[in-house]
Amino acid sequence: MSLFYLSKPYQPPQAPQNLPLNEPWALFGGISPDLFMQRYWQKKPLLVRGAIPAFKLSTQNNESLASPISAEELFQFAKQDAVESRLIKAKPWSFEHGPFTPKAIPLLNTSDWTLLLQGMDAHHPAAAKILSWFRFIPDARLDDLMISVAGMGGGVGPHFDSYDVFLIQMSGRRQWRISKQKDLSLNPKLPLKILKNFKSEQEWTLEPGDMLYLPPHIAHDGIALDSACQTWSVGFRSPSFKELLQEGLWRLAESLEDIPELDKKFADPKQRATSHAEQLPAELIEQITSKLAELQLDKVASFLPGVAAYLSEPKQQALFDSPSRPLNPSRFSQTLSSKRLLPNPQTRILSLGKAVFCNGENMCKGQTREISSAWQALSAKKTLSARKIKGASQSSLYEAYLAGWLVFES
Repeated sequence: MSLFYLSKPYQPPQAPQNLPLNEPWALFGGISPDLFMQRYWQKKPLLVRGAIPAFKLSTQNNESLASPISAEELFQFAKQDAVESRLIKAKPWSFEHGPFTPKAIPLLNTSDWTLLLQGMDAHHPAAAKILSWFRFIPDARLDDLMISVAGMGGGVGPHFDSYDVFLIQMSGRRQWRISKQKDLSLNPKLPLKILKNFKSEQEWTLEPGDMLYLPPHIAHDGIALDSACQTWSVGFRSPSFKELLQEGLWRLAESLEDIPELDKKFADPKQRATSHAEQLPAELIEQITSKLAELQLDKVASFLPGVAAYLSEPKQQALFDSPSRPLNPSRFSQTLSSKRLLPNPQTRILSLGKAVFCNGENMCKGQTREISSAWQALSAKKTLSARKIKGASQSSLYEAYLAGWLVFES
């Protein structure tokens, strides 16, 4: 009797609002997110066979699950300006940025190439749902989901990342070799950041549904063993302290524009004659010290809003289109009571206490408690359930809707 194979796309489920953090997950090989964070996060690699059980169950039923996004669909995304894409070829190594013309993308049955598509969570709902599985890790750390589609033998060479990454196999097989080596020097003769002296210590072949977690600075090399091989990579942000401090201080300085009393000129009626005119006067130092303390600019609480604003900024490639037929204020308020309001897939929202930052802006500043509560729901749940909200048509909610940052559920 011949076997019947059904190749249907896998449909990733949306993670529940309240993730069971203390219960075992198949995604982590039967341990809970709590245990994963304690034992593996930023500490050591973890290989999980059957992290997505649907693939294994399908195989047991003599069926075959395809990736949620086909290679042909990914090629279409690579043609778009709004999608950050890169094409890497080996033998010899070469590197190109998209968007790509149809002729520039290799055929699936050719070898030694990899197409990388960054930020796919902003462009396809299946990728966004996969990303929702990882919301037990703070949103401020989450970067995006990158999809790699490759011909046989395709890869990006042995390298290391400065951030955590979950490598999920979605189609075909990929061989992974990893190393905890301390020598992370790069080959200066190549157009890519490829390790000069990679020495494999462990090796696995990942099947569809398998996942490999790697903490920062673990050297790794992945080679596609089949055509149309797809690996979905969930990556995390790891900004330097210099970056955080610079961005936080810059926004703190900007916030001083909102304090009219700082326009007052410095005066020093108590200044005495000095024989050290070259020195910064003690009176100036004393008054600046007093002003910093008065405004609490020497406290971390004054600094953190700038950091939150920075980390909530969307990616550079993000494009927001205003509604083609925007609702007027009255109609907007009516629609809020009957439809859910959602962040645009490219929108970033973060909270600092009760303040909510959306795409770099504090959306609660100057707003009523009810509007602030709505933003807090959007930040925590990534959705605002249908409700009547007093003053919504004159609020930052309506402004964000007009900017395309928020959209009503279709």
